[in-house]
Amino acid sequence: MLKKIVIVGATSAMAEHCARLWVQESPKVLVLAGRDQTKTERVAQDLRVRSPQSEITVQVLNFLDPDCIHEWVEGVTADGVPDIVLIAHGSLPDQMDCQQELGLCEEVLTVNGVSPALFAEAFANPMQRANRGTLAIIGSVAGDRGRKSNYVYGAAKGLVTRYAQGLQHRLARTNVKVVLIKPGPTDTPMTERLKADGVNFAEVSDVAKTIVVGVARGTPLIYTPRKWILIMMIVRHLPRFIFNRMDI
Repeated sequence: MLKKIVIVGATSAMAEHCARLWVQESPKVLVLAGRDQTKTERVAQDLRVRSPQSEITVQVLNFLDPDCIHEWVEGVTADGVPDIVLIAHGSLPDQMDCQQELGLCEEVLTVNGVSPALFAEAFANPMQRANRGTLAIIGSVAGDRGRKSNYVYGAAKGLVTRYAQGLQHRLARTNVKVVLIKPGPTDTPMTERLKADGVNFAEVSDVAKTIVVGVARGTPLIYTPRKWILIMMIVRHLPRFIFNRMDI
């Protein structure tokens, strides 16, 4: 039987590269969930070429509607829970724009924080009943400490961190694995505008390899690249009087 993998936010560059690695290992049953039919189908077509033996379907839904999410997850899990669920969607708008537009601020908090938690919660219940599966959620190092350069986005990712910790605690005595992934700045279309700021980016293919290995192992927390473990430990523990002088 082919392993079944559901990817929420399949058009994200990280998710797409993870999917390539998964079908490269062996044929899979892939369910690609997206918000845009054309973009998600483009990802599916690429994967079908790479792995003709895989069974790949595209499903489009409203990522902000709790009822829609609940109904969709019930449908996806009706014939059994997936082996892996990867929740990967998000957006990275300009911090200054968020400070000027409350509507945008709300959208960023919802898309990056509330929506991933709703998907995870919807999958957690059937996975707990089945006592199996791995639920992987992409957060960010930005969630480790609020910084003036991106604290709206960081606040949403901080929500994801706390949510994943709680879910890990809830499911600790089951066979369900919850994996929280914290990538550092990565070279994807989402970070395109940051290149002019001189930010060092990790290659998305390298980040995806780390994610796929960590998900296979059920690693509770993945920093990728690994150097961000040390970097964020320092950032989290910097005294406030030093931290507040930093332009980050």
